[in-house]
Amino acid sequence: MSGGLKGLTLNTPPEEAAHIYAEDDAAIFQSIAGEDGVFTIGQQCKATTLSNNKVRIADGVLIVGGHFARIPYGKYEDCEIANGESGKKRNDIIVAVFETTGTGGIDEMRCTVKKGVAGTTAVDPELTQDDIYNNGKIREMPLYRVKIEGLSIVAVEPMFDLKPDVSMINKSLSDIKDYVIESGKVQIASTSRCNYYEKYASGKLVQWGVANYSYTDGFGKITYPIPFAGSANDYMLFVQGQYMSGKVVEIMVASKNTVSQGYAYSRYTDNSKPDTHNFDWYAIGRWK
Repeated sequence: MSGGLKGLTLNTPPEEAAHIYAEDDAAIFQSIAGEDGVFTIGQQCKATTLSNNKVRIADGVLIVGGHFARIPYGKYEDCEIANGESGKKRNDIIVAVFETTGTGGIDEMRCTVKKGVAGTTAVDPELTQDDIYNNGKIREMPLYRVKIEGLSIVAVEPMFDLKPDVSMINKSLSDIKDYVIESGKVQIASTSRCNYYEKYASGKLVQWGVANYSYTDGFGKITYPIPFAGSANDYMLFVQGQYMSGKVVEIMVASKNTVSQGYAYSRYTDNSKPDTHNFDWYAIGRWK
């Protein structure tokens, strides 16, 4: 669609109509914060059962479809729970609701209770979860499942994701000493098999796969999916022959030729050459 790009962080002449709407901000927030959830600030919308008819939600910040809401510090939201029925079970869901009349229209956020149906077993009531970014009108984010048995509330179970702040994310990443940043595979020519590799943030490179030992050549050639950094002396190569019934013990050794390939040589203990067969290989070094 022509003319679809909409500038957001720019000024327009004061006489022009406002062009930035809440849904514009919500699109940015959702692209940063991701899906619905409760943030790690304040009491994080902690629930407290006050009676069999009331659950109190404490202060916190939440996001629904990119739209923020909060219960300010020192305040709370009391949620009224309908009476239970003797001998029956019921699940109610406390939800945070975002509702809109549409683009540039009127928006509302509120906390409410979705009442379940009482019966011999408890089933969660259905929620409306429109995609607000895609012009949806109503989105209900579940906060708590209130389990009712007979006339009593027996449990209040959190149903939301707790969203970490940037400092928590950075700490979690720092606690991970190493992690994969890229992985891939390369198909072996004239076969359906592949060789594989993994690059790690630390610079480590791990590669593995299957190669073929040739009786005629007396060796097997290994071509790595990607080259190692440095020289052939800067990585390790391991090879493992396959068990062949009725044969004497096979001895297989690895030879690093270049940073892109290696060889595997094999002999039986009686110095005869093994038949043509596949073997496993594994190499570890660095990609940077």
